[in-house]
Amino acid sequence: MPATARPSGRVFFHATILAAMTRILWLLIETLGGLLAMTCLLRAWAHRQHLNPLNPLAQFVHAVTNWLIRPLQRWLRPTRTTDWASLVGALLFALLLSLMQPLLWSGRFPDLGETLLRAAFWLARSGIYLAMGLVVIQAILSWVNPHAPMAPAIRQLSEPLLAPFRRLIPAVGGVDLSPLALFVVLQILLILIDPAFLTGLLR
Repeated sequence: MPATARPSGRVFFHATILAAMTRILWLLIETLGGLLAMTCLLRAWAHRQHLNPLNPLAQFVHAVTNWLIRPLQRWLRPTRTTDWASLVGALLFALLLSLMQPLLWSGRFPDLGETLLRAAFWLARSGIYLAMGLVVIQAILSWVNPHAPMAPAIRQLSEPLLAPFRRLIPAVGGVDLSPLALFVVLQILLILIDPAFLTGLLR
């Protein structure tokens, strides 16, 4: 009995290590892909808001994404309000993640419908996380250092998101509650676009 128990224990140990390594690898891939997708969305949003390309934030975003966006812009020329290449770049990262997840976890290629649905979920969540990040940074800068070099760019990017809430929610005691209201709405959207819901749809 001990002779048979030893190999099974060794197999269990190897399987545990393999599962842990797979989770770590997927965490790295998902984090990198998600950040790149968000950066492409930020570039598209900055273009829509006419952020000065000489702004440090714009320069950073362009430096991170130029390797992909510039080749795409040869075929997808930006208009005055829409940077199509940046949007397509974000979609490509979402599609890549949606292909790699089932391939990494179950060794299978997903069908087209599953891939597109996963990509739509990832893209929507990336956009929500980006909006949340802008709102949080704007709120922190407004309290801590409203004259920081990044403050004007963050304000320019976050104001269109906060303006509808400012029209509905008056300031209380001089405190602007619109960032809190927007943050709550974004959290609700994240709950509605939960990966568990996506898993249920694909069963």
